[in-house]
Amino acid sequence: MKQILKSAFLLLAVTFPLFLSAQDRTLVNANVTGKILDSRNNEPLIGATVTIKGTTNGDVTNANGEFSLVTGQTLPFTLIVSYVGYIKKEVLINKGTVEITLDPNTNQLEDVVISSRRRTESAQEVPIPISVIGGTRAEDAGAFNVNRLKELVPTVQLYASNARNTTLNIRGLGSTYGLTNDGIDPGVGFYVDGVYYARPAATALDFIDIERVEVLRGPQGTLFGKNTTAGAFNITTRAASFDPGASFELSYGNLGFIQAKASVTGPLSKKLAARVSFTGTQRNGTFYNEHTQLPINDINNIGVRGQLLYTPSDKVNITLIGDISDQKPTGYGWPVAGVVTTKRAAYRQFDAIIKDLGYQLPYKSAFERKLDLDTPSKADNQLGGVSVNADIKIGNGTLTSTSAWRYWKWVPLNDRDYIGLPVFTISSGNSAHDQLSQELRYSGKVSEKISGVVGVFGLWQDLTSDPVQTEEAGSAQWRFAQSTTSELWKTPGLFENFGIRTTNRIKSTSLAVFAQADWAITGKFHILPGVRYNYDKKVVDYSRQAYGGLQTTDAALLALKNGIYSNQSFNTDYAEGNFSGQVSLQYKATNKVNAYATYSIGYKPIGVNVGGLPSANGQVLIDLAKVKPEYVEHKEFGIKTRPTGNSVLNLTFYRSDIDDFQTQVQTPEPGVNRGYLANAEKVRVQGAELDGNVRFGAFTFNAAVAYTDGKYVKFANAPVPLEEVGGTAAFKDISGGRLPGISKWSGSAGGEVVGKGTLLGLKGNYFLGVDVFYRSEFSSSPSPSEYLNIDAYSLTNGRLGFRASNGLSAFLWGRNLFNKDYYEQLLAAPGSYGQYAGIVGDQRTYGVTLRYSF
Repeated sequence: MKQILKSAFLLLAVTFPLFLSAQDRTLVNANVTGKILDSRNNEPLIGATVTIKGTTNGDVTNANGEFSLVTGQTLPFTLIVSYVGYIKKEVLINKGTVEITLDPNTNQLEDVVISSRRRTESAQEVPIPISVIGGTRAEDAGAFNVNRLKELVPTVQLYASNARNTTLNIRGLGSTYGLTNDGIDPGVGFYVDGVYYARPAATALDFIDIERVEVLRGPQGTLFGKNTTAGAFNITTRAASFDPGASFELSYGNLGFIQAKASVTGPLSKKLAARVSFTGTQRNGTFYNEHTQLPINDINNIGVRGQLLYTPSDKVNITLIGDISDQKPTGYGWPVAGVVTTKRAAYRQFDAIIKDLGYQLPYKSAFERKLDLDTPSKADNQLGGVSVNADIKIGNGTLTSTSAWRYWKWVPLNDRDYIGLPVFTISSGNSAHDQLSQELRYSGKVSEKISGVVGVFGLWQDLTSDPVQTEEAGSAQWRFAQSTTSELWKTPGLFENFGIRTTNRIKSTSLAVFAQADWAITGKFHILPGVRYNYDKKVVDYSRQAYGGLQTTDAALLALKNGIYSNQSFNTDYAEGNFSGQVSLQYKATNKVNAYATYSIGYKPIGVNVGGLPSANGQVLIDLAKVKPEYVEHKEFGIKTRPTGNSVLNLTFYRSDIDDFQTQVQTPEPGVNRGYLANAEKVRVQGAELDGNVRFGAFTFNAAVAYTDGKYVKFANAPVPLEEVGGTAAFKDISGGRLPGISKWSGSAGGEVVGKGTLLGLKGNYFLGVDVFYRSEFSSSPSPSEYLNIDAYSLTNGRLGFRASNGLSAFLWGRNLFNKDYYEQLLAAPGSYGQYAGIVGDQRTYGVTLRYSF
């Protein structure tokens, strides 16, 4: 990995001069001189950066605020002048001596520009609840992936036991809580540069050269190609530019943390520009496996993105992007966080079982950061692809075509019993995924009063086991599975190396037509109708075959084996079509007040169970293979305000009612150790969100708080929670119970103060920043449990450093500064024997970052 990082930097060092050579060859001896002053008092600004636009030719002002440029450029041309704490300025000059003043960027908040509605506009003008995190802010906060970004946006929930098993939700909705089932589509759309990423594992990857992240809350199906019933992440990377530039960043921290980032951009010709970006992250394991005597849960990530921008005319932009991201940690393992006493007989309780087997956990608490796993762990996660985006200005709008191919490859190996006994010795759900997508849309003005977007979208997915998915039991399985006092359970080798090999394939087709208009009835009152038609089809081949264990014809022994693993297979296809839509009313009372109300209906596509099906009376419940689509009815009211020129304050109220809610439920059957998908009859999520930011001179402050109330209105036939396994009933009515993964209260607050200063002769600003994230307790079980609840916690992150006016930054950072012990998720072990694992959040980490950009 370190050799790869070194090679990447060497490559960038060699290629960057090639980008600049076309500019540098034009330089001859000619002088432009001038002075940069503070507009308030005409004092010279020392260390301001002055460059000729479109070149790398520049200078830094001296102690008198003066600069001098040697250039062969013919006047007039444009100078770009920047200084930390002041508003950047572009000045067209037509003489050799100039004097330029800069305005301090003190109390005026910069306008946040977004592209979620397929055009560039202010976030405060859009009738959508939206959170925008700029790339620099995310980098300063150490949010280099979505899991860390959630600490800045309290309505985002992300849970992951490994990259594949990632749940990304907004307001508690989007994906099923628990282990991922490949047969279901996410309800939160994840887009990068206009391309939809279909697999949730994409959210585990490091960001590569991010410009901004827009988090849209609530249904957005009339704006985006893939249906998004819960919201969308709209990620924009930094584009290739004809103005040469580069940035380099290197971070070191405890636990062996090292992260390197680099990006280079510039022209290849008058109409062709390029950008190459790289990121690499390493960190030692945060847990120690007592069984192997090795650390585990480390980080070993690398990613590369390349872009070409072709502008054959001022009306056509064509962007070609290729990327690949690769994760190769030693694996992920989690300690036993607790043991529940179930309704089973005393000899079937976890503590009695491990006592009979002579085993004892080598730790008392999950927060000792130890675990005991007898199966080697692996979690290779690779994604990549190529896309072509063409923007063509036609009339009063832009026609956009986005074509993309993406792939995902997942090669895992897990110990799913969470202990050092050979119970479930292999859990390896290998997967390979290919997707092709095509979106064609037109956005712009139809008339002076009507604008909008209309588009068509197609997504074709091929998801397969690669080549086979394996679950295997070990020699200790007999004691865990034992359900009677019969001596047959002790038959030597009965369950040793007994397992199932599963082959499955899901071929999916998603087609859509969508449109949304913005009709200005008056200058202040707008109506925004939207409509969408979806067609979704899944063709499924599923087959699993048992193998191994004791080879016998004894009917009684075969019955014991079939109680652990049995053959299952089905071939089917499902197709659904539906209409959905929304209407929003927007009232812009003044340029400081923007109110809106939205009503929408949406559908989340059909699903299929490909993680094993439960059985009853010895018969596989094939009817559960199909998962009905969700129907979502959503209502929302919001108001966006600018109380003053230096502040923003927004408030949102919403309610979502979902019929046939797609949920992941657990079963005691070991052969369905990932759980299975089911439909809850009715679910309701409602809440309120308040967010704002303010700037006073050198101090900026931002905060957001969310109240979320999610419950099962009706779920009459849900599996029992872990503590009720083995009772008189396997199912129960949990109507009125709360949804998993939702904290009633969550919030974030952050501030940064800056002050002028000098470091090592460089002029610039010192800064101190602090971010705090809080969430109240929440359920970590699809069926509400008395035991599987996670306590409230708060995290504090900070940074202290110096930003020089020449683009150099250096700062110290710390995350979880108070070293809070907390769980992110609790997971019951397969078979429901009583033990459950804790996914433990990172301990305190700290380090230093050096960054240079120009």
